[in-house]
Amino acid sequence: MGGKVIHYFADGNTAKGFYDLFESNLQGLERIYTLKGGPGNGKSNIIKKLAEVWGNKGYNIELIHCSSDNDALDGLIIQDLKCAVIDGTPPHVLEPKAPGAIEQYVNLGIAWDISLLSAKREIILDYQKQKEEAFEAAYNSFQNGLRIHDDLEAIYINNMDFEKANEVTNELMDKIFIGKQSESDNAITRDRFFGASTPEGVVDYISNITEGVPKRFFIKGRAGTGKSTLLKKIAATATERSFDVELYHCGFDPESIDMVIIRELGVCVFDSTDPHEYFPNKHGDEIIDLYEKTVAPGTDEAYETEINDLTKRYKQRMKEGISYLQEAKSVHDQLKKIYIDATDYSVVDAIYDDINMSIEKREG
Repeated sequence: MGGKVIHYFADGNTAKGFYDLFESNLQGLERIYTLKGGPGNGKSNIIKKLAEVWGNKGYNIELIHCSSDNDALDGLIIQDLKCAVIDGTPPHVLEPKAPGAIEQYVNLGIAWDISLLSAKREIILDYQKQKEEAFEAAYNSFQNGLRIHDDLEAIYINNMDFEKANEVTNELMDKIFIGKQSESDNAITRDRFFGASTPEGVVDYISNITEGVPKRFFIKGRAGTGKSTLLKKIAATATERSFDVELYHCGFDPESIDMVIIRELGVCVFDSTDPHEYFPNKHGDEIIDLYEKTVAPGTDEAYETEINDLTKRYKQRMKEGISYLQEAKSVHDQLKKIYIDATDYSVVDAIYDDINMSIEKREG
């Protein structure tokens, strides 16, 4: 019987550029296999094969998806064995804690035919430049979208009753925390994304991540109605009470929070609005509508024209950003072909075997 699998992103293509949260998810691990190599060099396939093997052995695993390539994986974590296998190539920047003692660097470059790659040096450099430019254009589009979104937020902020917002927050905090304190003396907060802007559009793993959580609070509202502020307060209180926290950042504006999970309490609270709008579908699900409870009645109607215009412009910028991610992916695929042709995959298979055997030793 297979173990449970949790899917999430540890980085994102955001309005603040490429945003990396990898380090946070490697806390407490004793062995990290960091794969170094080029595109199409077999890193994702190694991770996928290991995930299948160790999942089928009954271990719970975490799969970290790539926000720039929907078919690729950036990481595998097996918490019970305190180990991970991750893609350690740019744009991921991972600071080693104890090289050799914790981090083991795995060079997939030994599988390359260097002469083939050298012959295509100029093409490789040109593709790399095109890819960087496409990502930069995507981030600029998302940044412009964020400015428009800020104008949308201002409408609702100016029509909010902040006293009522505090009341709603305090009521929810009482439901979650009253009389509860963790006995842990080493609470950990792991920062992640449940969704991301990808070449195939906005993708999220909310259903998978929250599957085993008995109590889910669906926060409804509008831009600027305090959803992220509420979630930050819940996370801070959980930390004060020594609970482990999964803190899921907004894939558009990573300085905002979209979801908090406190598994020890069996509680999830998340922003359930577009583009990740969900509705209750099981016992224990509950809606909290911040628009209904905290915003002046008739605000949507009074500002309908302005809201529609801002929403349309914001979505245009998002769509534009996604198109640039698609462009970057197209260039990346051309780059991959060069490296695939120059890679001896029997060497990659041997590297996989070495990592798998090394993980097996941790079972003992």
